[in-house]
Amino acid sequence: MVYELYYWPSIQGRGEFVRLALEEAGAKYVDVARGDKGGRDSVSRVLDGATKTPPFAPPVLKAGIIVVSHTANILQFLGPRLNLAPKSEAGRLWTHGLQLTMTDFVKEVHDTHHPIATSLYYEDQKKEALHYTGEFLKSRAPKYLRYFEDVLQRNGGKHLVGRSLTYPDLSLFQIVTGLRYAFPKAMKGLEKDIPLSVALRNAVEKRPRIAAYLASPRRIDFNEYGIFRHYPELDR
Repeated sequence: MVYELYYWPSIQGRGEFVRLALEEAGAKYVDVARGDKGGRDSVSRVLDGATKTPPFAPPVLKAGIIVVSHTANILQFLGPRLNLAPKSEAGRLWTHGLQLTMTDFVKEVHDTHHPIATSLYYEDQKKEALHYTGEFLKSRAPKYLRYFEDVLQRNGGKHLVGRSLTYPDLSLFQIVTGLRYAFPKAMKGLEKDIPLSVALRNAVEKRPRIAAYLASPRRIDFNEYGIFRHYPELDR
């Protein structure tokens, strides 16, 4: 199987959570929009294609005749196929629930720079972003991060699910790494309360396939167009 991933070519965004799973598993995949015949038009084509079940937005994954959209849904589909999810139904549902909680968290991260509307520029909502981010760093980010820390502690400290790596572990790596980029000052304080999450993040970074991916041009740099953006005035 050669998977086809459709996501915007210049940002990590929500597609990065899928890329990390594919890379960790050593799966064969094409990041279509980043290829020679891709670009943003390839994403638009898969969204506008003639089908009775059109996806609303990227990321979109094609696996043969199967088309899957939404990050958590894609990872639920890939998890058993890439050996990144438990074998039991109960375990898979728990794993999917963790990823859905991360989806909620990522949405709140995005809203730190776009609290009013995604159709407006950050510069059009800076005052509101400053207020929103203050509350996010004070209450929401600590609440989410402490939750994942508690899950790790209850499960023995090394992984969120079971005794081996699953896709939520990769996603938590991306979240902590993204928050470090967006809010380096704030994260110095927040990380004191999540030592297990930090240790997991560091362990994922050192995994051979992930380390190779991070050092390759396949990994898009963080920038001020994606979910995790660094605006110094918001980092307190």
